Amino acid sequence: MNKVIIFSAPSGSGKTTLVKHCLGQFPKLQFSISATTRAPRGEEKHGIDYFFHTPEDFRKKIAENAFVEFEEVYTDKYYGTLKTEVERIWNYGNVVIFDVDVKGGVNLKKTFGEQALSIFIAPPSIEELEQRLIKRNTEDAETIKIRVAKAEEEMAYAKDFDKVVVNDDLEKAKEEIEELVEAFIKA
Repeated sequence: MNKVIIFSAPSGSGKTTLVKHCLGQFPKLQFSISATTRAPRGEEKHGIDYFFHTPEDFRKKIAENAFVEFEEVYTDKYYGTLKTEVERIWNYGNVVIFDVDVKGGVNLKKTFGEQALSIFIAPPSIEELEQRLIKRNTEDAETIKIRVAKAEEEMAYAKDFDKVVVNDDLEKAKEEIEELVEAFIKA
């Protein structure tokens, strides 16, 4: 059976760090590169970190039914998972690992059902999340304010995931994630 593992979290919860940890621990996992309309951050590269598209190109792909799931997270800021990306990974006999926004995670779980393990990474608190975003130093104060407000909304979706891991101690969260992933891959 083809399988997928879905990681979702409010921005700044440590999701990407935990996904990278899993990729280093489990050779059968292969990262699904998401498509987005947002601009690259820092050293991000097209086809490696994301597939970067204009809003027009993204909407064209929506019309072509090219996505497993997609979401307009903010106005003209789309994120989605291309069907071709999932098929590419399965063709190699690997398990797809997703690092997606919360609504995308819920949609992916609905799409893949029992083929999917969905994990919600929760911050210890909204205040701690805000401090992490500030320390990241990748966005201005207004963007951080928007992300924190969005995180408060996203926390309500935790109940829609198979497992919730609170990332208040990174090493403990890594251990918990490893156990969940290993059990799911072997099942």
